[in-house]
Amino acid sequence: MKNNKSTSLWAGSIILLIILLTPYLLYIHLNIPGDIENFETIFGVINGGYYFYAQTYVYMFFSKFVPLLLLVIWFLTNKHWWVHAVIIPISVYLFQLISVINDSIDFVDEVDFIYTVPITAIVVVILYFLRSKLAIYILAIDLKKEMDENMKNPKKIV
Repeated sequence: MKNNKSTSLWAGSIILLIILLTPYLLYIHLNIPGDIENFETIFGVINGGYYFYAQTYVYMFFSKFVPLLLLVIWFLTNKHWWVHAVIIPISVYLFQLISVINDSIDFVDEVDFIYTVPITAIVVVILYFLRSKLAIYILAIDLKKEMDENMKNPKKIV
């Protein structure tokens, strides 16, 4: 029991930390000089590509990545039946993120339906797999709340 509680606390803390730090990702582009085409980092070289400047590329990348990340976290941690509607904006942001990364595309935010269908299918399968793994924890928390409530207000048997 203690191991489950500790694991749940760690998972919740990591998710909370990711959510708290996510808005700062939108300002990473300000750390890159605005007039250079290639920017070297410890992860490799960021090439401006279609956007010409590295700062513009990083801005476009994170403007698509941040909402996608938050929507995925929302989908994975939500317990309500309507959570499946969140898959639609997830697939749109994912397709837009792929368009930003693939700089041979001329128009980034134009979404062709024929391309979103296979991407959406793959994303749905992956998200449902992850959600099924996390669902037991969500149900356990609900059950614990219900049991705590029953222990506080016991019902009398006549």
